[in-house]
Amino acid sequence: MIDLLTFGNLINTTLVFSTALIFAALGGLFSERSGVVNIGLEGLMVFGAFAAAIGTYYAEEAGMGGASPWVGLVTAIVVGVLGSLIHAVATITFKADQTISGVVINFLATGITLYLVKLLFEGAGESPLLMNRLAKLSFPDIAAIPVIGPILGTGILNSYPTTFIAIILVFVTYYVLYKTKFGLRMRAVGEHPSAADTVGVNVNRMRYIGVMLSGALAGLGGATITLTTTGLFSHTTISGQGFIAIAALIFGKWNPLGIFGAALFFGFAQAIRNYVQLFEWSASIPQDFILMLPYVLTVIVLVVAVGKSRAPAALGEPYDPGKR
Repeated sequence: MIDLLTFGNLINTTLVFSTALIFAALGGLFSERSGVVNIGLEGLMVFGAFAAAIGTYYAEEAGMGGASPWVGLVTAIVVGVLGSLIHAVATITFKADQTISGVVINFLATGITLYLVKLLFEGAGESPLLMNRLAKLSFPDIAAIPVIGPILGTGILNSYPTTFIAIILVFVTYYVLYKTKFGLRMRAVGEHPSAADTVGVNVNRMRYIGVMLSGALAGLGGATITLTTTGLFSHTTISGQGFIAIAALIFGKWNPLGIFGAALFFGFAQAIRNYVQLFEWSASIPQDFILMLPYVLTVIVLVVAVGKSRAPAALGEPYDPGKR
């Protein structure tokens, strides 16, 4: 049996791993709801993780202290948007294949960021360890409450600020997509762009906005990993989290609330690796099998969910106003 404190820690670890997935998957949601496939979430997260490390490092060098991580977050958002513009220009303006463009973003991000790290830090394969990172919120009085204390104070509330921002953003995204004129237009250009164009919606502009939002949020997701769990950037910092975010997007049926649940599921799959070793029977399982658990679950979920999820009707189709 797992005691309450361990259970609270498991919840906390689940939230830590889920946060980056929530940001990146919500970013993918805006892009794909507008009709643009974004396989490049992995690369955009790499850009964000790199920018967060660099922005925070130089903010530390400038003596900004505890404000440094927030400078890193802003830097990651900006760089994520710039990276997404490559995808937007290629797929929307020049109507390149959206899947190929996303794959190019992934390769480009890994190559450029590794080169820049070596250039900036005298050939090192990773950035220096950051002195200032985002700190978890602490509620010792709540944690001391019997029974519910470990679950709330140690588990749910003892989280990074970015976790709360991500959760709030889920509901903000839901409201924006389903309760506002902007969201209606965004969904319209992803379902029937010619009809949207007929009533005066600028399809390409909405798609540019969707892709740029995906870059901002995916960059924020990558920054979350750098500024909470790793404390530095290397070419292995993201390690497939962008692809898991795509799985969460599909498993969540392109809905913010569904994405939230899917991200928690995948976050739990990653968190459980740290706790399986508490059980005696885990000694007989090779460590490699435990480490591969999240990725195996990702493949299984995709196989199960692909046939049951309905993507936006015009997803992946370039729009040419002259052929409507």
